[in-house]
Amino acid sequence: MSSDRFSRQSFLGSRAEEALAAAKVAIVGLGGGGSHVAQQLAHLGFRHFKLFDGDLIEDSNLNRLVGGTELDVTMATPKVIIAERVIRSVAPTAYVERYQARWQDHPEALRSCDLIFGNVDGYRQRWELQVCSRRYCIPYVDIGLDVAEVGDEGPKMRGQVILTVPGGPCMKCVDFITDENLDEEGARYGDAGPRPQVVWANGVLASTAVGLAVDLLTGWTRSVPSERVVYLSYDGNTGVLAPDKRLRYLKSSSCRHFTAEDVGDRALRPA
Repeated sequence: MSSDRFSRQSFLGSRAEEALAAAKVAIVGLGGGGSHVAQQLAHLGFRHFKLFDGDLIEDSNLNRLVGGTELDVTMATPKVIIAERVIRSVAPTAYVERYQARWQDHPEALRSCDLIFGNVDGYRQRWELQVCSRRYCIPYVDIGLDVAEVGDEGPKMRGQVILTVPGGPCMKCVDFITDENLDEEGARYGDAGPRPQVVWANGVLASTAVGLAVDLLTGWTRSVPSERVVYLSYDGNTGVLAPDKRLRYLKSSSCRHFTAEDVGDRALRPA
């Protein structure tokens, strides 16, 4: 490896290379955004990965899955194997644990992680990852994208990037996840169908999520959010990514859904 491999990111700090190489990250979901996250983390110098996705690549994934090929579709390659291949193409000595399964089937594997990236569908899956991240006291970075027809206005592309840190507000505190949208999703379970996705929007959200994670580990911007939460909304029609307006109404820098007694390696009873 060239001694100046990371010289162009030296602005991250004198200990950044060491911090990124030592950090253990989990990536849950390796279809659209998750495949970007895996690739970018490898380029930046992350070397410890835990990958979760039970799916095999399909033809409809080729418009957005980084590293996926037509041969992979023919061979029905698991997405975790494609992600590992991408990582090792940049970092041959990286330590990679693959779980071709739901993360819920191996929650103990998350225990030793320093960061969790969630690239999953639906509010319920996000909330379950949030609960797990609080149980193990791990920062959680969530990304998501959706495209919907809005009357006669045509398709509207919307997405989000949310970073939550144990002790700070969770995704319920900022009203991204509510009891109402959880109940509504449960009522239409199985009827939603595949969600529209495109590679450029997934890339925007994934790049932003990776940037937040790097800042969390290195502190290079010297600007830790006072609310201990980051919630960015993405308007794909205009290309604008900005703090969500709901942050204005955040009443506390702490979390009312997970108390001090609820965090750590024990069963949770979130409010």
